[in-house]
Amino acid sequence: MAAATSVTTKAKTIVQSFRRFLKKPWEITGPCSDPEYKEAIPAATEYRIYCPATPKLRAIVPDSDPEKVFDIKYYSRDKRRSRPPIRRYILRKADVEKMMKEKTFDTSDFPPVYLTSTVEEDYNARGGGYE
Repeated sequence: MAAATSVTTKAKTIVQSFRRFLKKPWEITGPCSDPEYKEAIPAATEYRIYCPATPKLRAIVPDSDPEKVFDIKYYSRDKRRSRPPIRRYILRKADVEKMMKEKTFDTSDFPPVYLTSTVEEDYNARGGGYE
C-alpha cells in the first residue's frame, strides 16, 4: 500500500514538472503568457464560497440607548407629510347664501371681452359668400 502511494506522488511531481515546461499554445504568446495574468473563469472552489442569502456575520443593532438607534421609518423623514394639516370647512347652503350677499361683483373682476367690433359680412357676394 505504501508503495502505491509513493508511485502516485512521484507521478504527480513528474506531471507538475512537465506542466512547467509544456504549455498550451495560447499561453506561449499573447496576454495569457504574462505571469500576472489571471484567468477570467473562476474555479468551482473560488466561485460563491458561501450562499449570498446567509450573511457571514450577524448584524449588531444597538437597542440599549433609544437616542442612538437609527429610525428607519420613512414617514418620519418625509418632508411632504410634515406640513400642518389643511383646514377644511363644511359649508351649508345658508352659509353660501350669506357669503354671496356680502360679495359684490365689479366689471374689473372679470377678464375683458376680446371681441369688441362686429363682423361685417358681404351679402352681395356670389353664392352668398360661400362657394
